[in-house]
Amino acid sequence: MDTEETLRKLTIRDDDYVASILSHDRESIAASTLEPKTHALVRIGALVTIDAAPASYLATIEAALRYGVTQHEIVGVLIAVMPSIGSARVVSAAPKLGLALGYDVNDALEQPSD
Repeated sequence: MDTEETLRKLTIRDDDYVASILSHDRESIAASTLEPKTHALVRIGALVTIDAAPASYLATIEAALRYGVTQHEIVGVLIAVMPSIGSARVVSAAPKLGLALGYDVNDALEQPSD
């Protein structure tokens, strides 16, 4: 499908097209024409942007790790989006993203330092 047809289908909210993209990561990745790793990083950036709930990060982070995204790259998304969305969103997202990676940032902050 070419760029113009994709934009047209999204503009008119073509239900069949939208349903196919939402049904499986495989369909979404193919339709996006992005590499799976890039696709996963973009999705993480979107979660940060919308101030998603902590649970929303879990499946997305798991998929990203399966596609070869490193934890360092995942955290790098916070840095990459900060100029566009502001520090408040990034500060809100950091502990949520940390939990999805298995690191409780808030708990670590409460521990006494040596």
